[in-house]
Amino acid sequence: MSGPKIAIVIYSMYGHIAKMAEAVKKGIESEGGHATILQVAETLPEDILTKMHAPPKPEYPVAAPADLLEYDGYLFGIATRFGGFPAQFKAFWDASGQLWQSGHLAGKFAGAFVATGGPGGGQESTYFSILTTFVHHGLVFVPLGYKYTSDLWNSNFSEIRGGSPFGAGTFAGDGTRQPSEVELETASIQGREFFKLVKRSHAN
Repeated sequence: MSGPKIAIVIYSMYGHIAKMAEAVKKGIESEGGHATILQVAETLPEDILTKMHAPPKPEYPVAAPADLLEYDGYLFGIATRFGGFPAQFKAFWDASGQLWQSGHLAGKFAGAFVATGGPGGGQESTYFSILTTFVHHGLVFVPLGYKYTSDLWNSNFSEIRGGSPFGAGTFAGDGTRQPSEVELETASIQGREFFKLVKRSHAN
């Protein structure tokens, strides 16, 4: 298969990040790109997940850090916990020591999209929390910016939306609110523009 391969690596407890990931993948594919959605392993026991009313996990392959070697760029979908990335992602990165030691991820591109309960849930602080991990691995962080979303965002102040120049985002509320059309379109734009950047770099 020619062209760069993108991994969309997520943790989604209630399905919001999974829906955003599908939109990101759609954006990548709109440019003729190839993307695979992976999920990090769950660390909570089943009885706790049941008490939290968590639905079954989506049927995406469970990723180990070594699986990242198969891809040329990464978009991470992060369900925020207390304004930072969750323990499930912490466990994933804590197991990536060999990749760090070998420097295999250095110079590759990475971005992220997030979900919080509401506007005060820490969407931007979640990016700050994961940037240190990117830096230690030598990953090049690619923000969404405003260039491709300014018309989408600035023309509509009548509805609440997630997302920032760091990346796409959604609000889950009490869990019943689903990603809006604007949030999904933003995720698609992020996937599209991220892939275009990786493709240009891959061609050189």
